[in-house]
Amino acid sequence: MATKLYLIRHGATEGALEKRYKGSIDVPLSDEGKKQAAQAGELLQRLSPPGAPDRRPPAVYCSSLSRAVDTAAIIAAPYGITPIVVPGLQERNFGRWEGLTFAEVRKQYPAEFSSWIDNPLDFSPPGGENTHEVARRAQGAMEKILARHQEDQLIVVAHGGVNRVLLCLFLGMPLENIFRIEQDFAAINIVELYNNYPRFPVVRAMNLIAEGTYG
Repeated sequence: MATKLYLIRHGATEGALEKRYKGSIDVPLSDEGKKQAAQAGELLQRLSPPGAPDRRPPAVYCSSLSRAVDTAAIIAAPYGITPIVVPGLQERNFGRWEGLTFAEVRKQYPAEFSSWIDNPLDFSPPGGENTHEVARRAQGAMEKILARHQEDQLIVVAHGGVNRVLLCLFLGMPLENIFRIEQDFAAINIVELYNNYPRFPVVRAMNLIAEGTYG
C-alpha cells in the first residue's frame, strides 16, 4: 500500500492579474479563488469520497498564509476536518521584490533581475530566499508530514513555487527545472509514496484542473 498525497496550489488571490511578486505577503483569496477552491474540493471528493472510510483523508495540511489556509478550509469542510498549518510550506520569500510587479522589479533591480533569470537556483532576491533554501524547508516540512502518516490519503495545500520544488524532488529532477512545471491556481497533483520513500515516489498526475474552473 502507498501513501497518496494530493498536493494542491491555493486558489486565485486578489489582484492576481497584476503579476506581482507576492511571496510571503499575506494576500487573501479573491471570490474567483474561493470558487476555484470549491471546484477543486469537488474534484477531490470524486477522487477520495468523504463517505469511504478507507479513502477518507485523516488530515489536511496547509501553509500558514491565508490564501492557502482558506483554500484548505474550503476543501476540508466536506470531510469535517480542520486544516493543520505548517509554516514550512509557505511560499518563497522574495525580499524587497515583494509587492512589486514583474515590470517594476525589472526596472528597479535590472542586474538582480537578470541574475534571477539566468540562475533561479542559486540567486536570492535582495533580502529573500534562493531555491535551495526553499527546497530545504519545504522538503523538511513535507517529510515531517509524511512521517505521521503511512498508507493514508493526505491533502496538502501550498503554493506554486513550493509545489514546483517538491514535484522536482519527487521526480528526481534538478531544481533548475522548476519553471518547466506549471501550477495553475487550485491545481491538484497526485503523488504515491511507498514504504521505501524517499526512493521511487510515483507522480500520478500534475496540474489537474477541475472542469469549469477557468470558464
